[in-house]
Amino acid sequence: MSDQVKQIAMRILDLREISDYTVERMAAALDVPVEEYQKVESGELDIPISLLVKVGEIFHVDMTELLTGETPKLNVLSVTRAGKGQDVTRHGQYVYKNLAVNFAHRKIEPLYVTVPVGVNRDMVPNSHEGQEFDYILSGAMHIVIGKNDIVLNPGDSVYYDSRTPHAMQAVGEEPVHLLAMVIP
Repeated sequence: MSDQVKQIAMRILDLREISDYTVERMAAALDVPVEEYQKVESGELDIPISLLVKVGEIFHVDMTELLTGETPKLNVLSVTRAGKGQDVTRHGQYVYKNLAVNFAHRKIEPLYVTVPVGVNRDMVPNSHEGQEFDYILSGAMHIVIGKNDIVLNPGDSVYYDSRTPHAMQAVGEEPVHLLAMVIP
């Protein structure tokens, strides 16, 4: 696993131990099997954004602190220049950049997401707490949310309960670029 994933895993381990949580209690709080949680905490498994959000909620820690080890300091505004943003390590299918990593006490996680061509061909779903808003900037995206099967094009958007299993993939020859707002 990448060095960034291992550093995030170490921060999660430290938070758990400082807060006197057992591995079993933490896995239950995150609603994942103990074995999966142990792989997350050891840095053997990419850490889904939804899990990072939950860890932050449990320990009252900003996701920026989990990602970088630093506390966000801005509380009036945060500017992220084109092509910038904090890389968010994920399960390898999609590329995520957090667009407000320096803003303290965010109510949403604004993400710039790239869905490369050819990933998630089997449309393996995931789900997480909260709600999500996705706005397609370029490319065409096939998304399945529960029993709903939709193709979104540039300018289209979708808002959904992210506890509902959902999966996405690029359609055609170009990757999809989208703005995602994850609301815990």
